[in-house]
Amino acid sequence: MSTVERWRLVLGKYAQRLEPGAGGMRSDAARMDAALEYLYGREYEGRGLRNETGPGSLDASQVTLVNWLGEVRALFPRDTAEVIEKHALDRYGLTELVTDPQTLERLEPNQQLLRTLLTLRGHLQGDVLHVARRIIRQVVEEIRRQMEPDIRRAMSGRLNRNRHSPVQIAQNFDALGTIRRNLKNYDLERQKLVVEQMRFFERNTRRLPWDIILCVDQSGSMADSVIHSAVMAGILAGLPAFRVKIVVFDTSVVDLSDHVDDPVEVLMKVQLGGGTDIAQAVRYCAQLVENPHRTVLALVTDFCEGAPPGELVRAVRKLAEARVKLLGLAALDGEANPHYDREMAGRLAACGMEIAALTPQRLAQWLVKVTS
Repeated sequence: MSTVERWRLVLGKYAQRLEPGAGGMRSDAARMDAALEYLYGREYEGRGLRNETGPGSLDASQVTLVNWLGEVRALFPRDTAEVIEKHALDRYGLTELVTDPQTLERLEPNQQLLRTLLTLRGHLQGDVLHVARRIIRQVVEEIRRQMEPDIRRAMSGRLNRNRHSPVQIAQNFDALGTIRRNLKNYDLERQKLVVEQMRFFERNTRRLPWDIILCVDQSGSMADSVIHSAVMAGILAGLPAFRVKIVVFDTSVVDLSDHVDDPVEVLMKVQLGGGTDIAQAVRYCAQLVENPHRTVLALVTDFCEGAPPGELVRAVRKLAEARVKLLGLAALDGEANPHYDREMAGRLAACGMEIAALTPQRLAQWLVKVTS
């Protein structure tokens, strides 16, 4: 970012008068400028200055509160975003979303709104809390409806091509076996195969359950992964092949395994933001391991460790030596676009942790591979 752009962000839209002949701002800088002007432009209005509009206007009516909060989280470092949001709520009284249930009712239930509600969960009270919970459940159920069929398909077991089943499921169809079985019915005159009996492969099923421990970083940058982790845990908990635990952490650790079958309850207890002590969370999860050879620990984090990194490396190495299956997920959401500390992830990979960024469906496929 250029010096001129930095001063533009500091001084606001009136800085245009101080930079004659300067070119336009680049895309990210312009987005930052719009986000800051939406909030801090109120300072000018409070001092009686006229709210100017025009072709380059950043008038607040062009930005919604939900979109603005998403931009702040995306564009600024976590600490800066938290300061801006605190100013919005405490200094400028931008509390419509968290104090007015009618305003909240009018917002479109979607994942962006869900992220916003989780970010501001500590401010939700009374009627607005009831509305927020209903919206969260509605969005979570929609995410679950999208995820669950693919996950259940992936987890249904591998085809056993040596055995057939009377259960007729399209994805288990044995085309070659069906042809062979019905060759005797080939009609020479019409040159068609008359199929009297179709064949379907049997699927292998797991008889001994695996323990799945989802250890989820609840820092603000991990919001989408937190949402998908909660839904994923709920789906896996409904499958007989797995016993699932879910733990969330920042600088403290909260075991939410008692609510694993209800993603809404998990999300209502998440507190986005704060520091990050990954080593402490991994050590806690190690205490949950009963049978290392049949345990998967999936660590969902951006690997930005706030504690001494050597502690995390030692904790992961100890689990790897115990033969726990280890997966480090830099992202677990619909897009799987990772933003993470590659150096730290590399050190954990050298200890035996597989590092990836996966969609929930790909995670299900990975679980099938390592637990078969």
